[in-house]
Amino acid sequence: MDISHWIERHAAFTPQKSALRFDGADLTYADFAERIERAAAILAELDVGNGDRVAFLGLNNPISLVLLFACARLGAMLVPLNWRLAPPEHAWMLADCTPRVLVVEPAFLEHAASLQRDIPSTKLISLGAAPAGWLSWDVLWSEPRRGASRAGAEDSPVLLCYTSGTTGVPKGVVLTQGALSWNAVNSAHLHDLTSKDRILTTLPLFHVGGLNIQTTPALHAGASVVLHARFDPAATVDAIEAERITLAVLVPAQLVAMMEIARWHAADFSRLRMIVTGSTIVPEAFVRKVGARGVPVVQVYGSTETCPIAGYVRVEDWARKAGSAGLPALHCELRVVDGEGRELPSGHDGEILVRGPNVMTGYWNAPERTREALEDGWYRSGDIGHFDDDGYLFVASRKTELIISGGENVYPAEVERILLESPSIEDACVIGRPDERWGEIVVAAVVLKPGVQLSTADVAALFHERIARYKHPREIHFVASLPRNALGKVQRNQVLKG
Repeated sequence: MDISHWIERHAAFTPQKSALRFDGADLTYADFAERIERAAAILAELDVGNGDRVAFLGLNNPISLVLLFACARLGAMLVPLNWRLAPPEHAWMLADCTPRVLVVEPAFLEHAASLQRDIPSTKLISLGAAPAGWLSWDVLWSEPRRGASRAGAEDSPVLLCYTSGTTGVPKGVVLTQGALSWNAVNSAHLHDLTSKDRILTTLPLFHVGGLNIQTTPALHAGASVVLHARFDPAATVDAIEAERITLAVLVPAQLVAMMEIARWHAADFSRLRMIVTGSTIVPEAFVRKVGARGVPVVQVYGSTETCPIAGYVRVEDWARKAGSAGLPALHCELRVVDGEGRELPSGHDGEILVRGPNVMTGYWNAPERTREALEDGWYRSGDIGHFDDDGYLFVASRKTELIISGGENVYPAEVERILLESPSIEDACVIGRPDERWGEIVVAAVVLKPGVQLSTADVAALFHERIARYKHPREIHFVASLPRNALGKVQRNQVLKG
């Protein structure tokens, strides 16, 4: 049985109930099920079958969810692309996953056109007017066609999400339909989620956080999802009130922006049962600051590789365990181990390991990376943390050297590589600096070659159209040298000190 069955069953039980509300219009479960069936037929006629990939480039849109469930029906995989990335970044991902089909929103057609030469065998579909050589989704939708046969199953890969790696090369995380199903069960326990809930989704659906913390679990439960194309702080505050929202996932950077709006203090949040946050280490003081608005704030722990729900704090413990990443999820195991793999007692920091049916099967086209990340079913997160005496997890640091700015992952190696390509730069190091609004900002320390002069604007220009803007350094410092240990490794905690 594939996960599109969720929508079909809710269409049978509650056909006229709103599954998705987008741009002021409701899509009922009956309509949603019909669109999924029709989209699967379109994809099948475009030769999408078991194991094939379908990429989507666009803002949050019901069509991306239709495509997810259509892929599930066919046994194919959806590849949701981060629309904030630069063309070279997308080119690498598309060359790696070789999608059978790429579906693009009108706003990104020019961007996607620059990628055509990298994916010559991919069928290109526009959701608006179709350029030469492209197919039109509207035309495909209007043509009569027969239903597609089912090929998806619980163990079928259904989601291929790219996440940055410590080498700066993206990793394609493969998640099965079973992983999404078990993640939905974990989410139901985290939220006490039922069909009566109304979910607000403002995080991008190309992130498993936006897609799988509440959105797909809500559709599993038969709840209603209010979907925004992208986050806007004022629109989010208004929607919580006007749409009678009961649950929302909001990362710290979003919450900071919302708290700066006057209506944050006056809007009616009485129906909002909790705010779920995560994606970075969330200090106890911040949890309590947001919670002072009268809405419980709970943390969730996980990563793309865990679909993402691996641990969480439930609402009854939000104040008692503020600052904690929670207990292991209902259908998940967490361990904290030392460098030899030995389990550590409470209060001792070590690497966090995750095991459960929600964990990825591996990285796409990367067997060596998969072997490094998965051992006897345990995913090595690279995160460092400890359990307290009650078994609650506290994360001390995120993945080695990782910077999380506004909920987005930035790996220093990716930024450093661009700096070091410059013939004027001798050495460079990129670190994160704490920031009240963004959690962290990207800071670059640059050593120029002898006799060379560059301005901060010159260095900033190196990143133009090379990588996403959120990865660009917010601060650039010129230094005489970088601190290194006896083995030549940069001592990042000493950069820019003294």
